[in-house]
Amino acid sequence: MGRQYNSEQSAKKLLTNSTIFLKQPFHILTLTLLSLLLPLSFLLLSRRSCANCLLSLSFPTLIIPPPEPSNYDSSCIFHIFLNAATPFLYLLVSIVTIAAFIHCITGKIIIITELSPIFRPRLNTAWIFLCTLQVCVGLGIKGSIAAEVDGRATFGGVVDGKICLSSRNIFFLGLHETMLHWCRVVVKPVMDDTIFGGAREEKWVERVAIAAGFGCLWWWRLRDEVESLVVVAIAKRELAMGLGMADFVGWWLYYLTVAIGMVRVVKGLMWFSMVLLCRRTEAKLCNDCGEDHGRQDNKV
Repeated sequence: MGRQYNSEQSAKKLLTNSTIFLKQPFHILTLTLLSLLLPLSFLLLSRRSCANCLLSLSFPTLIIPPPEPSNYDSSCIFHIFLNAATPFLYLLVSIVTIAAFIHCITGKIIIITELSPIFRPRLNTAWIFLCTLQVCVGLGIKGSIAAEVDGRATFGGVVDGKICLSSRNIFFLGLHETMLHWCRVVVKPVMDDTIFGGAREEKWVERVAIAAGFGCLWWWRLRDEVESLVVVAIAKRELAMGLGMADFVGWWLYYLTVAIGMVRVVKGLMWFSMVLLCRRTEAKLCNDCGEDHGRQDNKV
């Protein structure tokens, strides 16, 4: 009986270890993909701005031709992308960006709080945010593919003259910080509870995987298209066209993300200055202690 019990315990332990071994890569992969929903949302909003500008321009070469009967399904998807999913996408991205800005300045998370272990509003709210954003991004991807909207083809020659390199780099840092906040507040609680049944500490492998995925997405599409959020508003103003609410919100989101990046740069410089100051203070104290010991030795 004792041997049978030990063998059963060993089998259960082996099964548990193998399950944990398989869960960890799946957890990292899912966490990375769902974290990239936020930068994908910025990409889709920039494409929406491009499509809206094309529909608003009165030049014959830039007007999107009416859909053919065979492309009726594609036009319906495009209509959903422009008129149904986009307002929710603007709302969710604005909420996350404002929360990331507040967190970047104060270091506190004030949008979602944990009240009790039984009724978990933080986890429930995170589920709602995640599912809604995933549906909006899915509709947006289908709509942009069906309508063949490409921000690079439309505004690629205008971006370089309107956006400076420093602003682009700071936006990159701000969007990365916003994505990390989205991951910590929404994605990670949902994934930890779903896969492991509870909260887990953040590991460096997760941050490296998320940063690598964001870097690939930035190099592939974001760096060329996301600046349409602000370029479209500038182009419409120069062409004396009316700015809609979506154009203003896109412009505001871009520069709010730039502000997050600037706060991150300032904090980094302050941290670096404090490290240098502490090292200089320690070196000075060591020198003073050495001089004091030398004086005492001379007196003796």
